[in-house]
Amino acid sequence: MKRYQVVGIGNAMVDVLWRAPEGFLERHGVEKGIMEMIDMDRAVELYAAIGAAKEVSGGSAANTIAGIAALGGRTAYVGKVKADQLGEIFAHDLRAQGTVYETPPAPPDHPAQTGRCIVLVTPDGERSMNTYLGVNDFLTPADIDESMMAEAEWIYLEGYRLEGSDCAATFAKAIRAAKTAGGKVSVTLSDPLCVERHRESFRRILKDHADLLFCNRAELLSMYETEDFGAARAAAARDVRMVACTDSGGGAHVLTAGGAVHVPTDPVDVVDATGAGDMFAAGFLWGLCEGRDPETCARMGNAAAGEIISHMGARAEADLTGLFGEKGLLRGRGGPG
Repeated sequence: MKRYQVVGIGNAMVDVLWRAPEGFLERHGVEKGIMEMIDMDRAVELYAAIGAAKEVSGGSAANTIAGIAALGGRTAYVGKVKADQLGEIFAHDLRAQGTVYETPPAPPDHPAQTGRCIVLVTPDGERSMNTYLGVNDFLTPADIDESMMAEAEWIYLEGYRLEGSDCAATFAKAIRAAKTAGGKVSVTLSDPLCVERHRESFRRILKDHADLLFCNRAELLSMYETEDFGAARAAAARDVRMVACTDSGGGAHVLTAGGAVHVPTDPVDVVDATGAGDMFAAGFLWGLCEGRDPETCARMGNAAAGEIISHMGARAEADLTGLFGEKGLLRGRGGPG
């Protein structure tokens, strides 16, 4: 048995969550429903404009890893923070989840700061993310512990990290170490605009290395440059052995060599959509590691995502294992397909 079920590689962020009136976005030039990269000046400007907010450690892949850890999974994480107050908050919180986090921090005199994401949640539950990467941009191959990657059943690569200058080499080192030791590679597309900016890099990873792709409808359409959802799913299935694509309230589509299955989701009152995709991936990957079939994994992912969108913040407030039990998802075991 390997030491880790899943090792995540991605951004290390502190999320600043605020319920924004609908007009706030227009007044401050924020495009609704997407993730926009901002510099430190813009981060300071937006932070000064919002009211009292909830501040929690986050980052897309870190949320997924924390979700798997909350389910009892064996996890580790690689992401860069600075040796400052926010960096200490991030590290303490992730380790408190039971995750191994050993990435060396940037020194106190580093010119960048720990990354943060200002998440503006409008009354319809949509989130608009304004992300300052900070020292995340300085995650390099030197931060990849090859022995850690070799001890992972799965590595989970966050698409947002492709915004970094050294990301291709960083991911390549992790992939090589994991694959050489018999591990598998999962990747998330993260955001439609991120896909537009880095489509060729995503294409190489999907075709050459990925065993599992996580995405939502908009990301998949962007990846394959089409408005035909069925055609995009078929193209993804040709590139990757397993695809798990969410479609908001339309449920999830899972594509494997054994065929395609659509898994509906239960209706949920949306309070905050932040982290829904992250927690879907957490439930799905945990299910795979525990030997569940892909359809059951998707049901676990839907249940975890449904819990997240029922409250503010991207970390589970309910007992996910208990929730899976209530939905009858913990009976029996099956292969990963």
